[in-house]
Amino acid sequence: MNAVRSFLRGLARHPSGLAAGVFIAILLVLALGVGFVPQLDPNALSNESMQAPSVQFPLGTDELGRSVLAGVIYGTRVSLAVGFFAALFATVIGTIVGSAAGFYGGWLDTAVMRISEFFQVIPGFILAAVIVAMTGTGLTQIVAVVSLLAWPQVARVMRGEVMRVKQLEFVDAVRCLGLPERTVLVGEVVPNAAAPVLAVGTLIVGQAILLEASLSFLGLSSAELVSWGRMLNSGQRFLFNAWWLSFFPGTAIFVTVLAFNLFGDAVGAVLNPRTAR
Repeated sequence: MNAVRSFLRGLARHPSGLAAGVFIAILLVLALGVGFVPQLDPNALSNESMQAPSVQFPLGTDELGRSVLAGVIYGTRVSLAVGFFAALFATVIGTIVGSAAGFYGGWLDTAVMRISEFFQVIPGFILAAVIVAMTGTGLTQIVAVVSLLAWPQVARVMRGEVMRVKQLEFVDAVRCLGLPERTVLVGEVVPNAAAPVLAVGTLIVGQAILLEASLSFLGLSSAELVSWGRMLNSGQRFLFNAWWLSFFPGTAIFVTVLAFNLFGDAVGAVLNPRTAR
């Protein structure tokens, strides 16, 4: 509990990060609560097609009379689901691989670094598009692809932190107790090296949301899903005579990714002992 209070006090010293955190909390409430509001049906048709923003339809309607507001709110579910699950899997994989590489070194460290360099050199978006096109356009495939592309970021950060922490005196003291190396790694080194990984994981959420929107814009997502990228794809045909169809989903993507980047930067600053003072 004290750690949570300390974190919140540190976050309060970064107004942009705090504002981003509040915005993310609002998005979570929308994503979790939208299913309980039957009036917000993104697939509900009406006779008010291609209507500009008005009191009845605050963000306008599309060519089938569907509410753009309902689509943007429902798209929050898809974007946050992809972002959080991709970041979770990438963080878990990167933490395990990076910890082992940094702690044991040798051929394992060399192999992990070469693999991570491979993923950093190749164009990530092109690789993601090819994999999704070959394996399917479901939400599970997109999450798996984003996790595959993102874990090397976590692994490199975790490797560096583990290499730093394992040289500290308290680790030598624990080794003197005769504990196995695996216990030292899992019980002492990883907990003390994990703080920067949390910041990287937060940044990955924003990257995953942007990548999912890009794939959806190209049509590489399930047609049954209501997502911001698919709304952009539909609205591009009416860009000059119905600007709201693309403007509002695009703004949602921009603001959400920006919020996660600002929040991730603030989390990294708060958890960094050099800047947390």
